[in-house]
Amino acid sequence: MKFVDIARIWLASGKGGNGCLSFRREAHVAYGGPDGGNGGNGGSIIFKATKNHNTLVDYRYKKHFKAKNGEMGKGRDRNGKNADNLILNVPVGTQILTLSENVIADLDQDGQEVEILKGGRGGRGNASYKSSVNQAPRIANPGQEGEELEVILQLKIISDIGLLGFPNAGKSTTLSTISRAKPKVADYPFTTLRPELGVVYVNQDEFVVADIPGLIEGASEGIGLGHKFLRHIERCKALLHIIDITSEDILESYKVIRAELANYSEKLTKKPELVALNKIDLISSEELTEKKQLLEKSLGTKVICYSAATTQNLDELKNQMYGLTKEED
Repeated sequence: MKFVDIARIWLASGKGGNGCLSFRREAHVAYGGPDGGNGGNGGSIIFKATKNHNTLVDYRYKKHFKAKNGEMGKGRDRNGKNADNLILNVPVGTQILTLSENVIADLDQDGQEVEILKGGRGGRGNASYKSSVNQAPRIANPGQEGEELEVILQLKIISDIGLLGFPNAGKSTTLSTISRAKPKVADYPFTTLRPELGVVYVNQDEFVVADIPGLIEGASEGIGLGHKFLRHIERCKALLHIIDITSEDILESYKVIRAELANYSEKLTKKPELVALNKIDLISSEELTEKKQLLEKSLGTKVICYSAATTQNLDELKNQMYGLTKEED
């Protein structure tokens, strides 16, 4: 299934049914009086978040959604039927925005619903106007018009931990070895073109990990793929920053990614973070010790070293990640 995380659609709620102008006419019934029923209400537009969806692909090609109109009122005091509401299912984590990017609703809970457009109210039939001073009203109201609105749907995937790092840092390989996810793995940059989710099991517990497409310098300004997917990091409770230990300057690699997070939003830099050096099977133990000590001294925090390719220290990595999710609780 194609991953789509943004869509622009047009919405319209239903028009209310017209009220009926009618009089009772039966043989041997004098002064039958007004019997026009009220019109039914038009359908509303409602968005519902569901965990059964993980992409906005349903809104990529179909762009127009209109609820049905309410039925007209009828004679013999018969009211028109209310139209059914149009319920549009979206993935959990979907935001609904105006074209000026103001947030209308943020659906971050499974089953959460929000009414975006209310259906038009049905018009009153002439029977409802009958009174002691007006026994034969000749008035009925038209149904209220529905509403129209063009909106932007924007998905921000929700996960416990997001994987950060340069392209080819080994994020996809890491995700595939700690979970059952099957992201594309190759030896060239930008292999991952869309976020991938995987469930990791530790101590009979589980947490969700998201592989975010690789960031590069200038990602927050739209360079590479990063700007398109940085918003997904906003939904992650914590971050695993993966660095390729074979890089020429591992400290600079760390600083570049952190700078891009800060340029996009300061909130991202305040999330709990675990720093890890990957591909330790490709260097000597002496170089490993030297680079680890350099990074730990510069950052003032412990750094975990592992190899996603050989699964070395992978259990320790999973336990550290699990601990990070428990801190959030």
